[in-house]
Amino acid sequence: MTLKQLRYLIGIVDSGLNITAAAERLYTSQPGISKQLKQLEAELGMQLFARKGKSLAGITPAGSEVIERARKILREVDNISSLASNLAVEQEGTLSIATTHTQARYVLPEVIKAFRERYPKVDLELHQGTSEQIAELVANQQVDFAIASGSQQLFARLTLLPIYHWHRIVVVPKNHPLARETRPLTLHKLATYPLVTYVFSVTGESSFKRAFSDQNLDPRVVFTARDADIIKTYLRMDMGVGVLASMAYENKDHEDLKALDAKGLFPQVTTWLGFPRDRVLRGYMMDFIKLFAPHYSEHMIRDAAALETQELVDSFVSGLSLPVKSEREDDTVVN
Repeated sequence: MTLKQLRYLIGIVDSGLNITAAAERLYTSQPGISKQLKQLEAELGMQLFARKGKSLAGITPAGSEVIERARKILREVDNISSLASNLAVEQEGTLSIATTHTQARYVLPEVIKAFRERYPKVDLELHQGTSEQIAELVANQQVDFAIASGSQQLFARLTLLPIYHWHRIVVVPKNHPLARETRPLTLHKLATYPLVTYVFSVTGESSFKRAFSDQNLDPRVVFTARDADIIKTYLRMDMGVGVLASMAYENKDHEDLKALDAKGLFPQVTTWLGFPRDRVLRGYMMDFIKLFAPHYSEHMIRDAAALETQELVDSFVSGLSLPVKSEREDDTVVN
């Protein structure tokens, strides 16, 4: 007998004996619930439900007693979880995060500052790298959280929470011909210039490359780097046209660079935070997620963490409206 079987049992009862509805309620499959119910009845040696064909028609007397005790057990489990949650609000420990340069440089500083003020005795380790390097740290169990964009196929063992969306922008020196262009920017036009952008993932498909290939274009990428500051340095050397994350364009860049709106040219990108499915989130870990993604409640995070597959997590958060990260409010992107 397992807690899962008891949760499925109560889920069936609370769904009016409708196994399909119970499966939707519990973010699992109908065959999975039916299998667990059969195993529970076989182990107990009794039928918990009266049946009419393949449907459940009622609760047997023995089933009523089992259900009553199952509810008590699950209430105590919830109590233990709540107790653990309260005890987990430690003020000391270590939080290790692996992320990309863009996240570390342009998005996380304010989050980390707020976290450090709240937890001054928690040691924070920040590792920067490509998606492949982050995946290696995860595989070696060297980090608690991974924060990146795309490349989800590299992180099959993590629970991935989508945090926000972002778009690419095109950045050029102010004396560049595109800076004086009045017509809307197109991929065909962009493909005629040498391009400078981020390092491509070795595994998986690049949405940057796919945007061009979908229009049978073969762009000339002359320089790649994982650091947006390095990319902007080479733009200032007239090495090419830059394609960057919108949040990498700062106030000081206005002095000699110009940002051109590239929305619609490239797919929208989603940044996610991931943690191992078997990881118990300590209190300060939960608080970090809430600081990074205020649109997630603690209850939502814990429910998502309890799900067994990323498909179930994706279904669970599908109705959540994610914010869109862009340039700062006082930064202007030219249309």
